[in-house]
Amino acid sequence: MSLLPQITQTLRALDFVVTAPEEQFAKSIERYIALIEKWNKVHNLTAIRNPQEMLTQHVMDSLVVLPHIHGAHIIDVGTGAGLPGIPIALAKPTWQVTLVESNQKKIAFLQQVKIELELKNVEIMAQRIEHIVVGKSVNTIISRAFSELGEFVALTRQWANAQNMDCRWVAMKALCSEQERKQIHEPFVIENIVTLNVPGLKAARQLVIIKYDLDSTASHKESIL
Repeated sequence: MSLLPQITQTLRALDFVVTAPEEQFAKSIERYIALIEKWNKVHNLTAIRNPQEMLTQHVMDSLVVLPHIHGAHIIDVGTGAGLPGIPIALAKPTWQVTLVESNQKKIAFLQQVKIELELKNVEIMAQRIEHIVVGKSVNTIISRAFSELGEFVALTRQWANAQNMDCRWVAMKALCSEQERKQIHEPFVIENIVTLNVPGLKAARQLVIIKYDLDSTASHKESIL
């Protein structure tokens, strides 16, 4: 049975604009879910097996972050099956999305998705995130079920520099505890915590948005002097 009607209906529940044409976007999402389902039988990409649940818990869960992304170059850390990077890339064809993953089986899947969905705006990096140096401007570094906040920032802090002053670190969480939030300290600060409403999903979702605070860095240097 085709998921297309359900995908179209669910996408229309989003309260923001998706750049890609609606029909093309819905078909691409359907193909993406079909690929996850197919590869899941051999490579265990995700614990979710039901395509309808994949649509809600994976695809829609990824798309609701779009209004809070500082485009147009996004790095998806520990992307796994391409979440949230692939849905973002499909929704925003003019954005550049870099998928970072060290698991070779998942890399093979991502490469197949890129080929079959003709994702020209996706780059795949088969490396550990802490070993990657990107020589261009980065707008958003995002993670979904990757690690706690402290480790997420520690492994990606090489992008905290003058070239990326407006960069944001965006962590997708079910619920971020106060204890975990305390892992963030100067020169990083939590800019905002956003509660997300995922169409069709009753579970709580949060987005923790972190920035590199140049003012705090300067103040710290002045206090030392």
